[in-house]
Amino acid sequence: MPDSPPLPPFAAVVVAAGKGLRAGQPVPKQFAPWRGKPVVRHSVEALIEAGAQKVLVAIPEGAETIASEALTGLAAVELVTGGATRQSSVRNALETLESGEPELVLIHDAARPALARPVIARLLAALSDQPGAIPVLPVVDSLAFDDRGTMGTAADREALRRVQTPQAFRFADILAAHRAWSGEPTAGDDAQVLRAAGGIVALVEGDEALRKLTFAEDFVSQPSAIRTGMGFDVHRLAAGEELWLGGVLVPHDKGLAGHSDADVALHALVDALLGAIGDGDIGAHFPPSDPKWKGARSAHFVEHAAALVDTAGFRIANVDLTIICEAPKIGPHRNAMRARIAELLAIDLGAVSVKATTTEGLGLTGRGEGIAAQAIATLVGKD
Repeated sequence: MPDSPPLPPFAAVVVAAGKGLRAGQPVPKQFAPWRGKPVVRHSVEALIEAGAQKVLVAIPEGAETIASEALTGLAAVELVTGGATRQSSVRNALETLESGEPELVLIHDAARPALARPVIARLLAALSDQPGAIPVLPVVDSLAFDDRGTMGTAADREALRRVQTPQAFRFADILAAHRAWSGEPTAGDDAQVLRAAGGIVALVEGDEALRKLTFAEDFVSQPSAIRTGMGFDVHRLAAGEELWLGGVLVPHDKGLAGHSDADVALHALVDALLGAIGDGDIGAHFPPSDPKWKGARSAHFVEHAAALVDTAGFRIANVDLTIICEAPKIGPHRNAMRARIAELLAIDLGAVSVKATTTEGLGLTGRGEGIAAQAIATLVGKD
């Protein structure tokens, strides 16, 4: 997986101490299943993957068992009992974090599970010159004040923003602000607590996907989204090279030339997967100009693409691969290729198709100068 730009060290607090009654779930909404996982687990995993050194999860009193089950197997996670209000829950977590003295902290609502790394990166970058930062989105609807059931004065939507979490702070500033907070009036979020203490809060671009799960309909399974992507690749044959196809080393007098192991079949498959989620192509993720990918196994690229598919909220339904060449014969290696691809994608063997064809002696493949491959991947949304 290519390295993302490193983020500065940070800790995180995930607020999961509410009752979540409006969501109409049999358990508090933060522990209810959503897209195959408990709601709280989505954002905790995202924070860990972004590099959080510690994640404190504030939970309701008596919820240790259900919270532990929801977060089982995750390192760097600690549970802390929340308070009667959101502010008291956050303060409890911040006081617990104080012993570690993190420089930066993100405070996030568990009910916003679709947390993407770019939002985290923008927030942490803003802390280089401000004590706090929040993700915001523009208001797109017209607004008006409610004057006892009738339309009052219109509000200027250009001056308003929708506020999301996580919210980012220099740890010392937000802890001091919470300690100084009187509790009245109730603050809607931690940015208001910092502002009440005189701190400046920067605004950064939020993400529409960071919507808050609030009502029962937010948990209703929608018809699964279906995505299809197509990939194509070609490499020339050269003497003295190994021939890797479909993740399998195939005996042949020539091999494919390229910056990596030049597995044309897996390269086409990677582009199909990336295309299905609209995330560029193999060259964008593994540029041939980067020396660290020289000789790299294409199996690594496939695993990276599969991980991106999962992060995007999809699962792989099936893949269909066609290898185009005059030689070698693909038939004797087809089942080994299918098994290897199924292993790399963590899907059933029956969801992998590998076929071969020739171009009847036409073109570069027909002249034996190279091998081409095309792939189609079908994805379905994870409920």
